[in-house]
Amino acid sequence: MPIEPSPSLPALPPFRERAPWFGGDLQTLRNIIRGGPPELAGGERLLLAMPDGDRLAARLDRPATDGGAPLIVLAHGLAGSESSRHGIATARYLVGQGWPVLRLNLRGAAPSRPTSGGRYHAGKTEDLAAALRALPADVMRQGVALIGNSLGGNLVLKFIGEGGHGLPVRAAVAVSTPIDLAATCARMMAPRNFAYHRYMLNEMKREALAPGADLTTAERAAIAGARSVYEFDDRFVAPHFGYRDAQDYYQANAAKNFLAGARLPTLILQASDDPWIPADCYRAIDWSTLPAIEMALTSGGGHMGFHAADSVTPWHDRATLQWLARKGLGPRGLLERE
Repeated sequence: MPIEPSPSLPALPPFRERAPWFGGDLQTLRNIIRGGPPELAGGERLLLAMPDGDRLAARLDRPATDGGAPLIVLAHGLAGSESSRHGIATARYLVGQGWPVLRLNLRGAAPSRPTSGGRYHAGKTEDLAAALRALPADVMRQGVALIGNSLGGNLVLKFIGEGGHGLPVRAAVAVSTPIDLAATCARMMAPRNFAYHRYMLNEMKREALAPGADLTTAERAAIAGARSVYEFDDRFVAPHFGYRDAQDYYQANAAKNFLAGARLPTLILQASDDPWIPADCYRAIDWSTLPAIEMALTSGGGHMGFHAADSVTPWHDRATLQWLARKGLGPRGLLERE
């Protein structure tokens, strides 16, 4: 399918939908219907200290041979974790190609809940910065490349737009990212997305109310009583983090408001038929004024789908690998193998 690239983006592999996953909804739901790849064998558990005493759980998977590639740090989406199907697929593919991959579980995500009473939000970049500072020096010696999936992409793009917090981050990739939080919330609550909305709201409530969450009685009642994603954000997330309301929270943390500050190489991959994120959010931006950012808007792919006809590896993972290699951030010999 055609790709609408930003002016500076070199050719990416073409994307054509794989039968029978035609259209944005089937692309989005494919991993739920068919399941994702199995978890990688082995892996190391890291607990990364936050300044307030919480610790974030992370899973580190290393390639069989150290090829000198930067550490990939993968941030999950809303109500996700290291066990998200697309996160496992990304880790499996990139580790197999020679990258070490660390899947970070944000505050409140299931693996981090036993050691963190707090919660993440769409723009809590101070936690990402603290997690990177807490990593062992040996895994950071080649620097870091960030990948953010869905809401994790908003976190990553905001982090890059803030200047990288003085950390050895060399590049970033964002996939299926709600760069306009208010518009994405409105799209999620549209009648055509009733089933998605109900599912996501239930998952958000389950995650927020899990044992160990540091919440007041009033906050628990607000979470349980929320009838929409907007009410969840307006009555719980916004006041919990000191914002006036949901609109204030969305405005303060939407990645679109931080893109102009990006100075590090950044790739954004988005599908026009993503049922959760309006493509107009991307078309409204003049990407030619953002030289550090390269963006591709495909006609198909859904939300975190990108199941292509020519490979069982999702297109966004192959595009990410190719882009990182062209930036000189791949393991030794990757371009020759490609």
